[in-house]
Parts: sequence; structure tokens; C-alpha cells
Amino acid sequence: MRKYLSILLLLLVALPVAAQQMPERSKVRKGNRQYNKGNYEASIERYNQALEIVPEQWEATYNLGNALYKAERYEQAEQTMLRSAADSLRSDEERAHALYNLGNAQFKQKKYKEALQSYRSSLMLNPSDQEAKYNYAYTKKLLDDQNQNQDQNQDQNQNQQQNQNQNQQQQQDQQQNQNNNQDQQQQQQQQQPNDPKQREDSPAQPQNQLSEQEQEQILDAIQAQEDRTQEKLKEKQGVVIRGKKNW
Repeated sequence: MRKYLSILLLLLVALPVAAQQMPERSKVRKGNRQYNKGNYEASIERYNQALEIVPEQWEATYNLGNALYKAERYEQAEQTMLRSAADSLRSDEERAHALYNLGNAQFKQKKYKEALQSYRSSLMLNPSDQEAKYNYAYTKKLLDDQNQNQDQNQDQNQNQQQNQNQNQQQQQDQQQNQNNNQDQQQQQQQQQPNDPKQREDSPAQPQNQLSEQEQEQILDAIQAQEDRTQEKLKEKQGVVIRGKKNW
């Protein structure tokens, strides 16, 4: 009986000594209790205290990332999970969990491409993780839909731009036509006299004008020709006596 009592006493003495030798573990346990109660800010404080003692303490780092995520401090959660997932001394399953939570923090920040890569890396380490498979498939579909919408928007923007360019070209053509019409009108106005009726009423001038003497000579020649014609007619018809009857 005394032997068992002595062993128990030794254990009770050893526990405080171990706690003093690894105080960061005590901080982690206190942080876990606060986390389970939903007191995430308090748990964050405890985990940070543990990391001040041992900066590379993996449990404190991993749990801190989860607490930051629950507190909706997603950017800080992402950075913390990156450190946790980068610890090559941890098992594949532990790193897969860290990568999965990293993907969740990135997804909350709408970093969908980064989240997809994190889920993929998690599945490479733990292919049987159904939640990681679901998140990977969901995120991939979301990205595919976004890319399709972007392509449609780009097509619409291109069509709109083409329509705008066509409208601008039409407007430019119309303006050019107006300018051309105005230029033609100005040229016509410059070519026309100030009073168009003056040009219409003005008689055309002959190229060669006759003098008065020449005009008289032509008239005399015409009269002489007519006289000769009358004489020839008289010779053929006989004398015509006017005013008397021919019995």
C-alpha cells in the first residue's frame, strides 16, 4: 500500500514540473477550452501566448488559424494556416487538414483560384477526404461559371464597342457628307453671278457683226432678187389690168 502511495505522490509532483517545463501546452489547453465555449477572441489570445513561448508550436499555430477563421478574421487565418501547412515534420493528414482550412479562409475572401489549389493540395495528401472533394468540386464549378460569364460579358462588350464604332463612323460619314454638300453649295455660289436673271435675259452676241453699209447692200440684193422674180412671173401670165373687167 505504501508503495502505491509513493508512486501516486511522485506523479502528482511530476505533473507541475512538466507543466513548468512546457508552459506553452498549458496555454494551448486554455485556448482550446475558450474555443469550445465559442470565445474565439479569448482563445486567440491564449494561442498567441503559447506562440510567444514557442513560436513554432504546431498545435498553437493550427488552432490559432481555426480561431481566427471563426472570428471572421480571414486574412490573418490564411497567413496562419499557411505556416501550419508548411510544417514538413507533421503527418500528411495533419497538413491536409491545414490545407483544407487554408482553402476555406481563401474562399471567404473570394480568392477562388487560390482556394481551389489549396483543396487540391489537401486531396493529394488525403484523397479520401469527402469534404475536401466537395469543396474542390464546388469551387471549380464556381470558377467555371465566372469564366463563362466573363466570356459572355467580353463578347457583349466587344459587340457594344463595335456598335459604338459603327455609330461613330456613321456620324463621321454624315458629317463628312454635310461638309461636302456645304462645300459644293459654296462653290456653286461662287460660280454663279449675283443676279442670275441678268445672265438669262442677256441675248447672245454674234461672233461677227455687220456694219450698216453691209446690211444695206444685203437688203438691196434681196430686193433686186425679188424684183426679178416678179418680172418673170408677169412674162408667163400676161398683163393684168386692175379695176376693169375683161369682156
